[in-house]
Amino acid sequence: MGLIALVAALAVAGFGFVGARRFVRERLKFVDAAQTWRASLLAGLVAWAVAVPIVWFLPLLGGGTALLFGASVALGARAGARDIRQGRTLNPGQI
Repeated sequence: MGLIALVAALAVAGFGFVGARRFVRERLKFVDAAQTWRASLLAGLVAWAVAVPIVWFLPLLGGGTALLFGASVALGARAGARDIRQGRTLNPGQI
């Protein structure tokens, strides 16, 4: 049971990171406010706040999963902003 919970938590974290990075790269590339560390922090806090009530209902996932999801969204948003600053583009098949 613990292994299933670990795999689920890692999958949720991966989904949060990739989704946030892609969203910042594609949709927010011309928004200057999205390039700051405050925007990444705010995105992570909002993601955590949304995930807390959801994981409260799921028996396998707990507060650590919500925290991991919030951190992965914040790191994904930061990575997307860094990609924009460095001029990286999103190619098909690239995360």
